[in-house]
Amino acid sequence: MIRRILPSGDRALLVELDDLDAVLALYRTLADTRPPGVLDLVPAARTIGVAIDPRVLPLSAAHGWLERAEPAPAAASTGEVVSIPVHYDGEDLAEVAALLGTTPREVVALHAGSLWRVAFGGFAPGFSYLVTDHDRLRVPRRATPRTRVPAGSVGLAGEFSGIYPRSSPGGWQLIGRTDAVLWDAQADPPALLRPGAAVRFEEER
Repeated sequence: MIRRILPSGDRALLVELDDLDAVLALYRTLADTRPPGVLDLVPAARTIGVAIDPRVLPLSAAHGWLERAEPAPAAASTGEVVSIPVHYDGEDLAEVAALLGTTPREVVALHAGSLWRVAFGGFAPGFSYLVTDHDRLRVPRRATPRTRVPAGSVGLAGEFSGIYPRSSPGGWQLIGRTDAVLWDAQADPPALLRPGAAVRFEEER
């Protein structure tokens, strides 16, 4: 449910929604029906930013398009899936298992056995917040963040999983690592994972 549509300067609108499920449902509709003049759609946890070229699409027309948009049902699990190979040897794997009352092997099996979707981008180019259809891997962030998390680290935080595209500080629970390139400025598109994409993690031994 759309709560509000707000102006964001003279070339964008911001759609406020109730929760992430509402964002994903509306984003699917907007991505499929975007008219000429919509330059970009930027989903976040509770909002969607809509960048507009007002020379092509007046803001009033864009506002009307957003008001009429009906949220789409969840996307089917068929179609292209991005596979991410993972070595499940993260520093926090045992702690995550303890938090969940399970074993490290069961954490790995559940993480690799779930179909994930890219909900929205994050704090660095190439970083994506991934969600799945259950909360059996929901864990809190670390009480004390690390000053340096290596590039390629695969982590969990709240209901999300994510991969650090570059070395940076971070507080996610680290369960593995991958050599996948998340961001390549020379590629088209530069991001390996884009909103709406389906993702599976594949265990590498």
